[in-house]
Amino acid sequence: MSQRAVVIGCGHYLPERIVENAEFEKTLDTDDAWIRSRSGIERRHFAAEGETTAMMASNAARAALADAGLSANDVDAVIVATSTPDLTFPSVATMVQAELGMTGGFAFDLQAVCAGFVYALTNANALIASGQAQRVLVIGAETFSRIMDWSDRSTCVLFGDGAGALLLEAQEGKGSSEDRGILATDLNSDGRFRELLYVDGGVSTGSTGYLRMQGNQVFRHAVEKLAATANSALARAGVTPEKVDWVVPHQANIRIIQGTAKKLGLPMEKVVVTVQDHGNTSAASIPLALSVGRNRGQIKPGDLIVTEAIGGGLAWGAVVLRW
Repeated sequence: MSQRAVVIGCGHYLPERIVENAEFEKTLDTDDAWIRSRSGIERRHFAAEGETTAMMASNAARAALADAGLSANDVDAVIVATSTPDLTFPSVATMVQAELGMTGGFAFDLQAVCAGFVYALTNANALIASGQAQRVLVIGAETFSRIMDWSDRSTCVLFGDGAGALLLEAQEGKGSSEDRGILATDLNSDGRFRELLYVDGGVSTGSTGYLRMQGNQVFRHAVEKLAATANSALARAGVTPEKVDWVVPHQANIRIIQGTAKKLGLPMEKVVVTVQDHGNTSAASIPLALSVGRNRGQIKPGDLIVTEAIGGGLAWGAVVLRW
């Protein structure tokens, strides 16, 4: 027998404001066709003034709890993956804990940029496998619109805001790849590539800073590393790519998504794609895509899913789970 971290609830939250590509034509030398052709993005959501990362995370968490038919006090831990916390400290997770009325357990943030949700799932899985927690809320939440340089057309058109959440529960499995829950994970990082994607602010500069990216270089690393980490996680789970029902990738760029699927030998019909509607929501993109994919009727109980992401650091990884 084996202790598995099984998804029992999921949900998401998107700000009301939808920003179509055409809106950028007013202030930048760009247009809808240019943005679509390079990224696949058609629109994204931006948080309203006063709408915070913690607020969005809390709304996604409530949706996941409602989906599971449980309350906040049924949860032992909250992990929030984010690179855009509202404050240096306390953590977004403790703010969510308070907002949900959760009076026990523990909460913490995890920062691995766009790979954050994969890292958070891996940590939640370890907490459950070790017996430290029975139920863990894993949330990805970002307000990247607040770290954009609005004069840089190569980056500011790519990102959006939002939050997604999964509720994981400890359940007994047989220890085979037919079990429900997280079957395998694979994490990687290489700090030599930090200049490819970073924010030029922080406590050492005295300012929040703006996102900076060498897009061509990030793309070159992304497809190769994402396919490799997905294959590594699949091998650890004891399954082959053809057994996969759905790839739910980090929604950064349609060309990266297509390139990774091709390297895995999987058709795009097996890939959940939401980048056209959300843009790159960093750590929120995978849980958003999982929730939207489930709501569309794509993801069903028993489906084998591989999810992968790469972000600043560089940090990348994959998780194989059975829904």
